[in-house]
Amino acid sequence: MMAQGAVICVAPEKPTHAVCVLGTKSQVDVFSSAPNGCTSFSISASPEVVVNVAHIRPVKKNPTGSSTWPLDPRLEVTVMMKASSSSISDQKVRISYCGPQSQPTQALLYLTGVEISLRTDISRAGKVKPSKVKPGKAKPTGTAGNHQRIWTWGPRGQGAILLVNCDKDDPRSSTMDLMNNEVNSGKDLQDMSLMTLSTKTPKDFFTKYKLVLHVAKKEMNKVRVFQAKWGKLPSEYRVVLGPQQPSHALELPSGQHSTNFYVEGLSFPDANFPGLISLGISLLDTSDLETPEALVFQDSVTFRVAPWIMTPNTQPPQEVYVCSVFDNGNFLKSVSALAKKAKCKLTICCEEENKNDRWIQDEMEIGYIQAPHKTLPVVFDSPRNRGLKDFPMKHLLGPDFGYMTRGAKIGQITGLDSFGNLEVSPPVTVGEKEYPLGRILTGNSSYPSDKSREMNQALQDFLAAQQVQAPVKLYSDWLFVGHVDEFLSFVPARDRKGFRLLLASPRACYKLFQEKEKEGHGEAVLFEGVNTRKKQQKIKDILSSKKLREHNLYAERCIDWNREVLKRELGLEERDIIDIPQLYKLLKDSRGTLKAEAFFPNMVNMLVLGKYLGIPKPFGPIIEGRCCLEEKVRSLLELLGLHCTFIDDFDTYHVHCGEVHCGTNVRRKPFSFKWWNMVP
Repeated sequence: MMAQGAVICVAPEKPTHAVCVLGTKSQVDVFSSAPNGCTSFSISASPEVVVNVAHIRPVKKNPTGSSTWPLDPRLEVTVMMKASSSSISDQKVRISYCGPQSQPTQALLYLTGVEISLRTDISRAGKVKPSKVKPGKAKPTGTAGNHQRIWTWGPRGQGAILLVNCDKDDPRSSTMDLMNNEVNSGKDLQDMSLMTLSTKTPKDFFTKYKLVLHVAKKEMNKVRVFQAKWGKLPSEYRVVLGPQQPSHALELPSGQHSTNFYVEGLSFPDANFPGLISLGISLLDTSDLETPEALVFQDSVTFRVAPWIMTPNTQPPQEVYVCSVFDNGNFLKSVSALAKKAKCKLTICCEEENKNDRWIQDEMEIGYIQAPHKTLPVVFDSPRNRGLKDFPMKHLLGPDFGYMTRGAKIGQITGLDSFGNLEVSPPVTVGEKEYPLGRILTGNSSYPSDKSREMNQALQDFLAAQQVQAPVKLYSDWLFVGHVDEFLSFVPARDRKGFRLLLASPRACYKLFQEKEKEGHGEAVLFEGVNTRKKQQKIKDILSSKKLREHNLYAERCIDWNREVLKRELGLEERDIIDIPQLYKLLKDSRGTLKAEAFFPNMVNMLVLGKYLGIPKPFGPIIEGRCCLEEKVRSLLELLGLHCTFIDDFDTYHVHCGEVHCGTNVRRKPFSFKWWNMVP
């Protein structure tokens, strides 16, 4: 929306009084009330008034420099003030009408120049810059040009950014800051975006006029605005806009004055909310008590709510999360040692907190939100709601650590709504399209049916609405658990694209076992050393099992389908992919449908901490004192400068249909690339 002033109608009968906001052109109607018989007019004005007549050339120019124009309805006359008035109606414009058979007639227009400037961080520099006006020059149209009202993407884009205030700065509070109508502290203010209103008016101006701050009713539940009073105590901030408060009449003194407002987001972008919020300012004439208030001037600024952003395995790890349950002491020691190598903080969720729910990857995904002045991690709490359901809010939500979730109706949640089914690729380029923050990967069914499982639509809508990590749908419903982390992972690499995609591969496993059989190791057994009563399997028996071969031909076809989707949607070539040996077996789910699960610990389901990898120990055939599966994976990954640590998760995770990645979670460093510099 352009900054707009009211049309000023002048008449010869009596002087006209009007207000002109600096930086705004006000249209003057000189035609409607022109005296009968007049065919032309001329204009003169005070030095602080800029007059412009457009579309038609002057009829003649007299020696004094003023011009005469024909009275024509196509004519457009505008006035603009160079400076604020020192008193009401202190600037004058004289319109002189004339005609061949009429007496010269004059109409007088008295103008009051005022400054109304609503400023935000449109340049995304992390602070609000004051408007600059050169001496003797009028401001550009509007309070700060069109940049305040139009939000644009890209490195040359402009527009203010708003954070959802979803952390909890007050330790005494039981919920997020956005849930209350108070400014809890100076730290709470740092989560908000500053907006400054500067006014400069003559004395007693606001006895006849008023300013109203407002937001569209459809957006009022997405934002809250606090007005700062003098002083800096929390009690001196009051809510002026927000839920059920679409407008607020400001009480302002005349003269030169500046008021700070602090703006917080209440909702993330979603299916019915594109993330844009416009805050408007309106100047109203209230001088005539017999008639309703009249609109004199209107302007607005536009904010975009910062999206929630995921971080891929290639981002440096900062903190590792894992659950302590009754039987995973050795697993905890292994994860702790790996975190120490990677110099990561380790947080262990105790049994009292996790209620024997060990699947911390499924419970949450830790991303971040960012504005030019602030970045903070935000945990996305999945709707699975099992033993860990309270952990994200009770133990992660806090000062500078945000929380959010997307619920779904009871009975609509499936295994695909757990966040082992939510991954993100490293940054990629697909053709000429860049994805500098990577692309979100989710698993779904191949087609909808009575027996198919889909990620809940509310989750899919939310992820797509963030815009900056355009989601890719993969096929994961062929798996018993149904998560994408059961067949893929990403690891950092120093060459090419900066990463490799790891895909589970039955084909690669059969090839390896065939090689070992040809070398005379057909009697070597799988599952040697496993503590539980797992039946050991010889290489030759695995290769001769027709049923197992059929199961894995099916799994390979499903993975190959995803392989082609990933190559197309992430712009990958075969040399960007590493096949990790893996076998699957089919078993019936609760509906009697055959689904696949890992035949031995699924090595692709790994914990990636920089160059240190925590890989499920596969308990593969021991050949010459070494596990041939481990040796194969080492040969593939250590060439990239990665360090492989194989972690025994057999009894504690694998037999429960999960692995190392499923039982851990990682908070990673945000991207250095700023999301607003991309073009979705």
